[in-house]
Amino acid sequence: MEEQDKERIQEIISGMQCPKDFECVEGGFENMCKARDFGDEATLHCLEETSSPCQFAVLCDYGLQIRFCHCPLRVYLAKHLGK
Repeated sequence: MEEQDKERIQEIISGMQCPKDFECVEGGFENMCKARDFGDEATLHCLEETSSPCQFAVLCDYGLQIRFCHCPLRVYLAKHLGK
């Protein structure tokens, strides 16, 4: 991981509260929630069966129930690091 990515990750972490106590960071980003990038700049498609107590998961009902992830850290990791 490049130094600018490490700095950006620290900046994101310092500006947010995580209901999961940054489990993804503690695990070296190996054990992250499942999410898929679908092209939106600030949102991912959350692939977790249940996302509680995640405050960043939003369930929408468009005839199908779709959960979106708005976690700034998870979005950055997907968009910039392909994780």
